[in-house]
Amino acid sequence: MLELIEQLKADILNGALPRGCPLRQQELSVRYNVSRIPVRDAIAQLKNQGWLVTHGKAGVMVPELNWREAEDLYQMRMALEVQLLGHALPNLTHEVLGRAKDINLQLNNPCLTLLERGQLNWDLHATLYEVANRPTLFNVVAILNEQVRRYMGFQYGPLNYRDTSQNEHEKLISLIESDQKDQALRYLKGHIEVAGRMLVDYLKNEN
Repeated sequence: MLELIEQLKADILNGALPRGCPLRQQELSVRYNVSRIPVRDAIAQLKNQGWLVTHGKAGVMVPELNWREAEDLYQMRMALEVQLLGHALPNLTHEVLGRAKDINLQLNNPCLTLLERGQLNWDLHATLYEVANRPTLFNVVAILNEQVRRYMGFQYGPLNYRDTSQNEHEKLISLIESDQKDQALRYLKGHIEVAGRMLVDYLKNEN
């Protein structure tokens, strides 16, 4: 089922499953050449993650993306991720930072799909956050980042934010390595806020 979920997400991101159009289990079963049971289970999980919403009595659809949701997401991330990194900073070893650097290098691969790039971006942040040993806060942040992945097509498409994001990751890790904790927290806040504001402004102009 995991493979089906990832394929559905990829098709949502690349527009093969357009936003606002109703989808039904039988149609998806034929499209992906699987039985209706894994389709039903995949739909349930994607609804829980916000990738799909209920449409009518028996269907679902890909929700429209809107600036209000995008604004809520980046503001919540900005508050919670800075707090989470603050808890993690005392536990960030050279080994952990090395793993984060390796992930950032993987993000330089131009052949990555949007889905792969979104996952690696979260993997990098998660590597820094998970040593905070705050599982409840971490899980909330993970859910927010799953929601943000639905907007990746804008951030890495018309907003052309890929290289900026990579450079900011490097700077953040450098600040942590040099034990500039307050600066690292402020930098993370700005990293999330600037990208979030750019996305919100873009979506406002699209409407």
